[in-house]
Amino acid sequence: MRVLVTGAAGFIGSHLSQRLLARGDEVMGYDNVNDYYDPALKEARLARLQGQAGFRFARAGLEDRSAMERAFTDFRPHRVVNLAAQAGVRYSLENPQAYIDSNVVGFVNILEACRHHGVEHLVYASSSSVYGANTKLPFAVDDSVDHPVSLYAATKKSNELMAHTYSHLFGLPTTGLRFFTVYGPWGRPDMALFLFTRNILAGKPIDVFNHGHHRRDFTYIDDIVEGIVRTLDHVPAADPSYDFGQATPAASAAPYRLYNIGSDRPIELMRYIELIEQNLGTRAQCNLLPLQPGDVPESHADVAALRADVGYAPSTPVEEGIRRFVAWYRDYYGT
Repeated sequence: MRVLVTGAAGFIGSHLSQRLLARGDEVMGYDNVNDYYDPALKEARLARLQGQAGFRFARAGLEDRSAMERAFTDFRPHRVVNLAAQAGVRYSLENPQAYIDSNVVGFVNILEACRHHGVEHLVYASSSSVYGANTKLPFAVDDSVDHPVSLYAATKKSNELMAHTYSHLFGLPTTGLRFFTVYGPWGRPDMALFLFTRNILAGKPIDVFNHGHHRRDFTYIDDIVEGIVRTLDHVPAADPSYDFGQATPAASAAPYRLYNIGSDRPIELMRYIELIEQNLGTRAQCNLLPLQPGDVPESHADVAALRADVGYAPSTPVEEGIRRFVAWYRDYYGT
């Protein structure tokens, strides 16, 4: 297939692009390579893709409608995976406009391009953050998600609503994926594993929010990519018999689906830090801080729907995932 992957210089997008190329798909990467975090890391991810047979790249943002139209016209993708977005919960408190530009305006541009170019299936990144203030665990795709606690989460819920509208009105098959705390080699420097590893090796204290009482459903990158590929290949169909009297956010009469992709094995943040310490052979100095605005104290993915529909659930133990990340980090940074 020809697959357009937005956010191809990003953490998940670069891994996904590698996987699609390896199985023989043609891939167009689309990314503005912005400076939200170190662009050199994004360029290094991109360098691993460029030069491979079947890969091409467009350097532009989602909000650039004309650039997106050119990409769709030139590449004529069969399917699209939208992973580009303004990421980060805490940054959404500082720069909300960036989230509207990329995650709302940019997503409408994606939907319009898919609609007018006959795309067979749009898979897009949502987030576990949409569960917001929910306290029922594990989080299930059938649960209401009407109480986001950050603008980032609100933009991701808006993506789900907009996708449903296009599935309903125009028959565009869409699948939203709620990712749970993704980690692994080539990860984002603003995420906990990267920050903790860097500071511990530098002998600096690490900031541990909620006094270390967080529980997170950490999900290894290879498991996330496998989930994306499985759902990309599983195009949702319309369901005329769908009962709107029993409606949930997860499905519809339209060709529309939502799935969680998480490990389904949440662990305490302090245990996560212990595993990092073990792999580094160094103890961390912990600066215990209160819960931050926009954060949730616990996440836990119910992956029953993913397992039922595509026969897959993440399986990489966190012990193995952290070991692989630390090995990559030492190699990449020469530490």
